[in-house]
Amino acid sequence: MSPLNLARVFLAAICSIATTGCSVAEKPIRPNLLVIQTDEHNFRTLGAYRDLLSDDQSFMWGEGIKVETPNIDWLAQNGVIADRAYATTPVCTPSRAAMMTGHYPQNTGSIKNDRPMWDHMVTYGEVLRRQGYATGYAGKWHLDGPGKPQWEPKRRFGWEDNRYMFNRGHWKNLTIEKDGPRVGAMNKNGGPDYALAGADEESFTTDFLTNRTIEFIREHSHEEFAYHVCIPDPHGPNTVRAPYDTMYTDLEFELPKSASAGHDLPEYAATKPYKFNPKILSQYFGMVKCIDDNIGRIIETLREEGVLENTIIVFTSDHGDLLGEHGRDNKGVPMEGSARIPFIMHAPGIVTPGTIVHEPFGTVDFKPTLLALMGVEDLSANEGRDYSAFFTAGEIPTDWEHLTFIRNGGHTLTAAGEYTPDNGWIGAFGSRYKLVFASNAAPVLFDLYEDPHELTNLIDSPAHRHIVREFAQSLKNYAESNQEPHLDSLQVQADFAWALSDQVAYSN
Repeated sequence: MSPLNLARVFLAAICSIATTGCSVAEKPIRPNLLVIQTDEHNFRTLGAYRDLLSDDQSFMWGEGIKVETPNIDWLAQNGVIADRAYATTPVCTPSRAAMMTGHYPQNTGSIKNDRPMWDHMVTYGEVLRRQGYATGYAGKWHLDGPGKPQWEPKRRFGWEDNRYMFNRGHWKNLTIEKDGPRVGAMNKNGGPDYALAGADEESFTTDFLTNRTIEFIREHSHEEFAYHVCIPDPHGPNTVRAPYDTMYTDLEFELPKSASAGHDLPEYAATKPYKFNPKILSQYFGMVKCIDDNIGRIIETLREEGVLENTIIVFTSDHGDLLGEHGRDNKGVPMEGSARIPFIMHAPGIVTPGTIVHEPFGTVDFKPTLLALMGVEDLSANEGRDYSAFFTAGEIPTDWEHLTFIRNGGHTLTAAGEYTPDNGWIGAFGSRYKLVFASNAAPVLFDLYEDPHELTNLIDSPAHRHIVREFAQSLKNYAESNQEPHLDSLQVQADFAWALSDQVAYSN
């Protein structure tokens, strides 16, 4: 039993003896939950992660080039930071589906962007709703199909107060009209637009969603609550309100080392012709700073309401952003800047402050891990695993597999009405090595300790042949157990056959 639960049992016993009317004896206190999720967030922009990295990795865009993030760092210093957290698929919709449901994206209906999640999926929000929590969601959802912005989707999936949930879009200016929330910027055709349109500390989307979060906390601080707010920044378009728009314009940004040409790597890892734009980075940094300042406001609200010490706060993102690494931006590839995400949890009485979790895990593991840490019974099925023992220094199962499985793509519907494998990939990621098989490229093995920039493919290295075989066997077990569509790819089939054979040199 965790220290927090022991304390609650003791408190309940004291109250039961002291008075027959003590509410704690009748209803044990359970932790509240606040999940703060950003979109397309490079983990290296956070001080808490820079502290764990070499200078070479911390300052990817030049020596000393950084954003100060004291509030997010405070969560890490007083909680847990996971330095090997990954998006199970580093693309918006499938990553969110995995996080919400504990299932791999191919088994949720949301295998690709804009694919609606199946009706029968049970989210962690629905589990908490059934347990009596007041639940709410604000911000980007991206699990209800192509609707954009599509406010307050009809299918709530457990999020009872979803007035400020919108399905899609990276809007910069939001407002509340008589008939509900709206995008505050319009294009020439009268439709919603991504323009700043004079957004200020009330209407800029990060501030707007923070205000809605604060309102929910104040309204429900007297009861058990669970709230998920998804801020659509620092995803592009790379614009931010004043004064954040000029805070970093004087920095001399440099191109990341991995953007240099000449490396013998598959297309998804090889450097592309890249037009470096320092202004984009200055605005990205400004968005991160705005997010951190608003998280400070949320923490202070929890403190004022007297619930900070009984609220689990999770800070994470749906996927990363390469920001120039390997000569590209955005996400979708298995490289660290794309697939690795920030994951920080502040959970007083449940986790030891300053804990660092080095075990690799994916967004598919979020739901079972979170609910276990909260002490909430989850009767729904999960394909992800419960990592709570790593967060609490508990006993790790003897048969634990120290890998997480990351994927992208799936089946494409042809004109003939048949499904064929598309140009995606699957990978087994460990704390040191990662093995990736693709349907249209040669496999790769990276050693993240010796080669953190991911520039050297070790797939043909005799010294690493046992790593390839071990990881490939685990990857195949995952694929066969979880209906992985890339198993239908002839290239992937051939790569598995080679990897599990006694042949040393790769020949496919």
